[in-house]
Amino acid sequence: MSSKETKFIFEAAWEVCNKVGGIYTVIRSKVPAMRKRLGDNYAVIGPYFSHKADSEFEHNELPDSAIGWAIKKMWDMGLDVHYGTWLISGRPTAILFNTESIKNRLSDIKAKVSARAEINIDETDELFDDVLAFGELTNIFYNLFAETHDWNTQKVIIHFHEWMAVSHLVDLKDKKLPFKIIFTTHATILGRYLAMNDGEFYQHLPFYDWHKEASHFNILPQVSFERIAAHSADVLTTVSNITGKECTYLLGRSPDTILPNGLNIERFKATHKIEYLHTEYKEKINRFTMGHFFHNYSFDLKNTIYLFTSGRFEYKNKGYDMTLETMARLNHMMKESGSNKTVVLFIISKQDYYTINPQVLQSRGVMEELAKGVTAIAEDLKEKLFVAAASNPDSPKLPDMNQFVDDYWRLKYRRAINDWKSDRTPPVVTHNLVDDANDEVLEFLRSADLLNREEDRVKIIYHPDFISESNPLFGLSYEQFVRGCHMGVFPSYYEPWGYTPLECLASGLPTITSNLAGFGDFVHSETEGTIKDGVQVVDRVFKSFHESADQMAGMLINFINTTPHQRITQRNKAEAFSDGFDWEKLIRYYEEAYEMAVTKNI
Repeated sequence: MSSKETKFIFEAAWEVCNKVGGIYTVIRSKVPAMRKRLGDNYAVIGPYFSHKADSEFEHNELPDSAIGWAIKKMWDMGLDVHYGTWLISGRPTAILFNTESIKNRLSDIKAKVSARAEINIDETDELFDDVLAFGELTNIFYNLFAETHDWNTQKVIIHFHEWMAVSHLVDLKDKKLPFKIIFTTHATILGRYLAMNDGEFYQHLPFYDWHKEASHFNILPQVSFERIAAHSADVLTTVSNITGKECTYLLGRSPDTILPNGLNIERFKATHKIEYLHTEYKEKINRFTMGHFFHNYSFDLKNTIYLFTSGRFEYKNKGYDMTLETMARLNHMMKESGSNKTVVLFIISKQDYYTINPQVLQSRGVMEELAKGVTAIAEDLKEKLFVAAASNPDSPKLPDMNQFVDDYWRLKYRRAINDWKSDRTPPVVTHNLVDDANDEVLEFLRSADLLNREEDRVKIIYHPDFISESNPLFGLSYEQFVRGCHMGVFPSYYEPWGYTPLECLASGLPTITSNLAGFGDFVHSETEGTIKDGVQVVDRVFKSFHESADQMAGMLINFINTTPHQRITQRNKAEAFSDGFDWEKLIRYYEEAYEMAVTKNI
């Protein structure tokens, strides 16, 4: 970044020290690259929620600077502000504002914001109230900071992310303070609602009446904040060309530049261990697969391909509908061809559930008991075989193993096998859902008759909870689970960027995305995006739903039929390809945006 000593960056977002969604990943992973270029001339601003901040925030003494003076003044006003360090790579300065400390003035804040923004915000929910309180606190801070900062020696940029950080922006602009403003929308809030409810969202995008649609979805205040920020900013940015079109038609301003999202790729690097880690974690997934299926029927694990898809449960937007349609076609194709391969698709999302399915837990438990019995028999057999071999050096012929197994172990083994066998078809969902009858994934699987029957070549495991190491079914973290699979599948319909396919590549996992995802569009437009790089892009722009499903089924057939050696090569190339998305390479887009902001209107 040129002349870094002349710039100070405040990066303000609701997800600083407050993990909610993808913006947390964007900012957190970008921090090391920002700190490398700006040093102490960089700070993040967010809300203070003690139950979250306590684990990743450390308090520091106030500095002798405009920041320290402003915070001290706010303390004198009875406002709760926290100054310290965000305990992540790069360890940036963090300034957090406790929204509860100003809630007693919420009525006045609403009246002021309503008047200045010309919107009615009398009836709001708890989140919106917190957003308004956060906006007022940061507004006070920026005004106090401006009073003592030396504007002659250092320009200051405030980089706002999303509507939750900008409720006060009208007031800030009206006072003509010399801050330079950048606003990034990662996904327009109206676009997300429309895409979930309109099957032809992209075709209709130029023709929506934003005010009418926002009122219809009861999100007019949020959309209004977003539009005001878009028009007030010195520089408007978004994360992909796809969301750029949303800005044009729904916010009424085209973005000045695109800021593609990156990752701190170094955190994922396992160059010389990719295959070792894949094998280690795949064995644990094999163990789950045996516990889930083998009590009823078995298949060759060496010829089994593990696919997965994951993310928020947005059935259409995240492409779950296309993934399942493709699985149904793939199952038919594999059965017709007499394939000896088995595909297991894991759907990892978050849905309301009561408990883990007792049948699933029981099968797992009985299998573990069987494993303990077999291990005990093997240990006993090993010792007896050794004694027999040492006692009969003139007899090199391997003895009958049955003679070494005691009746006790024979009976225990027979009982374990009888307990293990079951005529129950393995379930497709691992948990008891709160609304099983209306779950869209289960509705499709029932209608497509894709229900884990023995003759099906494609099996489905629907896991309606996030995976963690404490999970009793896998015993893996999410990152370990990803490395144990063979491919990630994410044919999104609405995805402003899409971190999951990029995280797959960084973990050495080939992936499928779509050109309606920001990441997929970037790959499609900037690179060849072929399988040799570990990523394939399904065309959802120029193809119909069914044509895209056919295209993806063809991609999967080709992948399934690759040799183990070819898959090793793909894993290595996937990790290598992800290097192009390291923040060290993509931070230049931010540098250009900051330069654009400080030179505007000079």
